Amino acid sequence: MEPTIGDHVARLRRQSTLTQEQLAERAGVSVETVRKLEQGERRSARMSTLHALARALGVATTALLGDASEAAARAEPDHRPLALAEIRRSLTPARGLGALADPAADRPAAPVDVLRAQLRQADAAYHRGDYAAALATTPRLLDDSRHAAEVTGSPLVHATLSQARYLATELLIQLRAADLAYAAVAGALDAAEAAGDLVLGASTVKGSSWLLLRQGRLAEAEQVAISTADAVEPRLRWAEPAELAAWGWLLLAAAAAAARDNRPDDATALLDSAAAAAARLADRPVDGHLAILGGFRAARVDMMRAEAAAVAGNPGRVLQVAERVPVGETVATSWQRHRLDVAWAYAAQRQYGDATGVLLDLRDRAPAWLRHQRYARDIVQTISDGRRRAMTTELAELASLVGYAA
Repeated sequence: MEPTIGDHVARLRRQSTLTQEQLAERAGVSVETVRKLEQGERRSARMSTLHALARALGVATTALLGDASEAAARAEPDHRPLALAEIRRSLTPARGLGALADPAADRPAAPVDVLRAQLRQADAAYHRGDYAAALATTPRLLDDSRHAAEVTGSPLVHATLSQARYLATELLIQLRAADLAYAAVAGALDAAEAAGDLVLGASTVKGSSWLLLRQGRLAEAEQVAISTADAVEPRLRWAEPAELAAWGWLLLAAAAAAARDNRPDDATALLDSAAAAAARLADRPVDGHLAILGGFRAARVDMMRAEAAAVAGNPGRVLQVAERVPVGETVATSWQRHRLDVAWAYAAQRQYGDATGVLLDLRDRAPAWLRHQRYARDIVQTISDGRRRAMTTELAELASLVGYAA
């Protein structure tokens, strides 16, 4: 059986010659937390707890997360059965004729501010490309949020549960676990409905659209995004920031599908509408929808314009639009995806040094994220095939990272 987080804590604690009490004191956590982790009574812990334990033990936080989560973050071919077992349990609990009894049903519900702190930590791990940390901590977040929603019935807790499940959707899409991603996004929609939050529900639909897009179901991806966008279309003059962002994200998802369906004029029209929403939103903050609505700005619309140009095979247009996108603009994963379009454009124009430079920058910024990108592997292949000389050391390292064998 794969070692658990508690197994790693116990092994590292013994190696450091600390008692459970000493480790707890150094980390600023309770002795009961350490004991329950080591004895397997807790299968996961909040990221803040793991950070504190890692600091006290003098190790990287990932040293506590276990090989399965790290294997998933490395995209190893045999990672799936164990690495996804906990998140699968959280999203698809065992059932007989009804749900099985929860042995922890009598525990008190976590306060909503604690749940939202967990959500922020898991969301930050995901967006910095630390999939091992996100995968190891998301099941606990899902369990705690679901339990609190069942106990309290609070709309705010249901909204937090929806966002937690949406975060799981994004993570599982990256890990290419489509079946679980469907379960996660369906649960996110249910929780948004229980919260009575139309904007949150509409925002969650963009996850459904991106998931359909990943599977080549272009018409369905566009239809679900446009029909939802029509249902929540705001009056631009009076719309709240969250309404503008939700509508804008749905238009971007629809544009991505239209571009891939070889309908560039339709994609452009959708992007022009999204640009109007972004202009109205400007720099106003979007409150309350952390994991879903963050990052919708004019620069994100330009990123999608560049992506549509790449899909249409127009590298010059990609590079022209990319000049308007500031370095590191919006959420990290969106900007990183945009930079792959830039690398593709350089490679398509036989500017192989520039293309390699973009990929090397991404490797330095987000190696775990880059490893998961098939697009990056295709670009490396284009560079390798186009060069007349043997691979440079840097290109060979990139090829190894993304799994391209020349």
